[in-house]
Amino acid sequence: MTTGQDQDSLRESSQRKLNFPQTIKAVLWAMFGVRKGAGLKDDIGKLNPVYVILTGILFGVVFVGSLVLLVQWVVGSAVS
Repeated sequence: MTTGQDQDSLRESSQRKLNFPQTIKAVLWAMFGVRKGAGLKDDIGKLNPVYVILTGILFGVVFVGSLVLLVQWVVGSAVS
């Protein structure tokens, strides 16, 4: 059984304000490491967890793909 506080918390978390591009921007700033503390706290309150997971998967795929292309280029250059 949920209490009024639990329902308010669920309602608040479902009314997140950052969209997917804004989530990507927030994640990029966090990865770069220059995010101010106040901005970070503000983003944490507004981030949609689903968008954060999708962004993590997207950047993971891009990172691994970049590494594969880099290794292929280096190995191809060394053989020629």
